[in-house]
Amino acid sequence: METAARTAPASVIVAIDGPAGTGKSSTSKAVAAKLGLGYLDTGAQYRAITWWMLTNGIDVDDVTAVADASAKPVIVSGTDPAAPTITVDGLDAAGPIRSQEVTAAVSAVSAVPEVRALITDLQRSIAAEAPHGIVVEGRDIGITVLPDADLKVFLTASPEARAARRNGELKGKEAVDLAATREALIKRDAADSSRKTSPLAKADDAVEVDTTDLTLDQVIECVVTLIEGVSAEKAGRVTR
Repeated sequence: METAARTAPASVIVAIDGPAGTGKSSTSKAVAAKLGLGYLDTGAQYRAITWWMLTNGIDVDDVTAVADASAKPVIVSGTDPAAPTITVDGLDAAGPIRSQEVTAAVSAVSAVPEVRALITDLQRSIAAEAPHGIVVEGRDIGITVLPDADLKVFLTASPEARAARRNGELKGKEAVDLAATREALIKRDAADSSRKTSPLAKADDAVEVDTTDLTLDQVIECVVTLIEGVSAEKAGRVTR
């Protein structure tokens, strides 16, 4: 896939939200690379703190214990879309945070208000320091983390399409049948959408893109076009 084929005429902050399996990560990374923007996977940060809790013997179902320990791990996210990185206390966590154990526990940990407050502050600081703009993907970016983002995109897809994509990601790593993956995604959706703190939701001013019947390249082109339009408008306002 070609990268850096275009450049955004003005620095932009882009929020891409949506449930798992809609193509957020693949789309966000490719779009950022094409336009010379930074990239931040906020879900990886919640997975990272969840992994730290699990490896340090914290009961992830004990809200008080998770809240008390939330400030201990040091999470650092690299924003190069070609090679995004994430470390916890200096250790590469990119692989371990994708385990089924972390996947099963991340909703409980990310629902703790103290965890969300810490990670949200981290995300805002990263976005603010991005020199050429950034694409930030997650579940509450447009609503909570970056409500003033230049562009908000909300990706959706059918549960069946999402399950097939997620199983494709896991192929060769963990054996999970399609039905089980679909049910796990629906359960995750319910947990993320019903939590009291920063639930998964579409911002009123977000552009919704249903990716069910679109190829990845089509989704990327759609989002790139949206960003180019917003960026051109922003550049025009600056030069006036």
